[in-house]
Amino acid sequence: MKRVTFRYADRKLALSGKTTIQSFVETIFKKEKKKLVHINYVFCSDTYLLNINRDFLAHDYYTDIITFGLSEPGEAIEAEIYISTDRVKDNAGELGVSFKEEMLRVIFHGALHLCGYKDKNKSDVALMRQKENHYLTTYLSKH
Repeated sequence: MKRVTFRYADRKLALSGKTTIQSFVETIFKKEKKKLVHINYVFCSDTYLLNINRDFLAHDYYTDIITFGLSEPGEAIEAEIYISTDRVKDNAGELGVSFKEEMLRVIFHGALHLCGYKDKNKSDVALMRQKENHYLTTYLSKH
């Protein structure tokens, strides 16, 4: 079984190099010294992710990503990560970057959450952005 899988809830994802991206996510866990069992990335619409946000987190707003860790603390990592392709597309436009670059950032962001990085306060956000930029730059320089 693959350790990183891509699934589609209510839409397909047009993104080149999916197998390479999946392998690179595994590399992030190796570099961060975290044991990975499996991550299932689920790509979906704004509406689909809004319903998850409401039902599971009691949040009534759109978001680009929700990460659910399925393993106990200290165990090898198993998770599901839901990503709204609508949000990623809108955010890419607002940030002036390509859809692929923003999607990679969000994919890596979810992996980094599972490695223990947070984004609740300014110092956490700064470290998260630094890690995202590092892995994004590393990936883009090789692919």
